[in-house]
Amino acid sequence: MNQHESKKRVREGVVASDKMQKTRVVVISRSRKHPKYLKYYTITTRVKAHDENNEYKVGDRVILEETRPLSREKRWKIIGKVSE
Repeated sequence: MNQHESKKRVREGVVASDKMQKTRVVVISRSRKHPKYLKYYTITTRVKAHDENNEYKVGDRVILEETRPLSREKRWKIIGKVSE
């Protein structure tokens, strides 16, 4: 691995709230398969993500990258919007 390549986690989610300054609440959904019943179910996680220029609005599909702790609850930053 090169020294400039990052090992940071990358996730995709939807902006659920833009009421804070420089912070967005993003909902990350993923499917899991139940080990016994083999049925799929959805796990939803809400995370706070840094948005420096307040450019992302509710409903935008965004890409998140893990970062150092920016505040008590912020551990992610928005790196881009998913083109549709």
